[in-house]
Amino acid sequence: MNLREEAQALSDELIELRRWFHRHPELSFKEFETGKKIVEILKAHDIEVIEKVAGTGVVGILKGGRPGKVVALRGDIDALPITEINEVSYKSTVEGVMHACGHDSHMTALLGAAMLLSARRDEIPGTVKFIFQPAEEINQGARAMIEAGVLKNPDVDAIYGLHNSPNIPAGRVGVKAGPLMAAVDTTRMKIHGVSGHGAVPHKANDAIVAASSVIMNLQTVVSRKVSAFESAVVTFGTIHGGVANNVISEYVELTGTCRTYNPEVREKLPQLMENIVTSTCEALECRGELSYEFTLPAVINDPEMAAIGREAIVKVLGEEGAVMPELTGGGEDFSLYQQEVPGCFYFLGVRNEALGIVNEWHAQNFNIDESALWVGAAVLAQSAFEYLNR
Repeated sequence: MNLREEAQALSDELIELRRWFHRHPELSFKEFETGKKIVEILKAHDIEVIEKVAGTGVVGILKGGRPGKVVALRGDIDALPITEINEVSYKSTVEGVMHACGHDSHMTALLGAAMLLSARRDEIPGTVKFIFQPAEEINQGARAMIEAGVLKNPDVDAIYGLHNSPNIPAGRVGVKAGPLMAAVDTTRMKIHGVSGHGAVPHKANDAIVAASSVIMNLQTVVSRKVSAFESAVVTFGTIHGGVANNVISEYVELTGTCRTYNPEVREKLPQLMENIVTSTCEALECRGELSYEFTLPAVINDPEMAAIGREAIVKVLGEEGAVMPELTGGGEDFSLYQQEVPGCFYFLGVRNEALGIVNEWHAQNFNIDESALWVGAAVLAQSAFEYLNR
């Protein structure tokens, strides 16, 4: 049997496992029962386990039959504070918590890869690390795992991971070199004016009017300061100011997000935005302050790792199984591992229009085509083989 056949034979077991995780979702850094389940399965397959990494993370270590490099496979394990509306037998049993981003499928695929590789450990020329990471949804898990030494002892040479995609049909896997998911940055803006009576605006400096002008002017960063051949998004999601309908506000606070793919564009944004904030506010006799936080870098796949990954997909699914994914403005803290070692991130197709499985991440009715589970397991396992045997 090849890995495809072995993974298909695991399909029913993986589906039941995914449904267990789906029924028992846990929020970031609270994945206690999830971690226990992962440890139980890894130990059952005679894989060395390190528990409570960065609090609730789990690491499995599988040493092959002969020395070689070390490749890591990563899956995230946390859920979201969302109430599920799917009427399925495996619906979340935790009020207000749901695997609405499909992390249940990620850890199931990773456990499937661990099962497959454990059964072939004598054929592995090196070591495989299985990283079950908490708190991806709050952009803190990868950093915590790295700081806890997850890429050390033994030192990881390369890393693969995946995220489900409701835009790719089940049975296909998206892979590409270069940018795949956007950098995620956080902005906070404060605008100070002078309050006054709403009927006498000339005796005040209106912070709300200044904020409105700043928001509109900031859109010129994308339209006039970023090349038409590059991408950037500048969005403000909250705005708070004012105390009464007839009082000119002296203070407005805004928060937002910026998304980019090119690191050079990302580096320029804070200064470009600050110039507009300060000058616009000064023109309206207000004072503006901008705080720009580089939260997560973009997911940028190493070309060689992506090439090896494509070979792995083709070996499992044939040429038609490897597809070119579209860029997404969503972020992923897998990018932090890629800052440390070469890595490749896949998009695992989970869409099935015939079954009505078409909804986007974070929707209350998000679901996956479970036939994708064995595909994810096989591709991750094959990726480890391809890298270690290169």
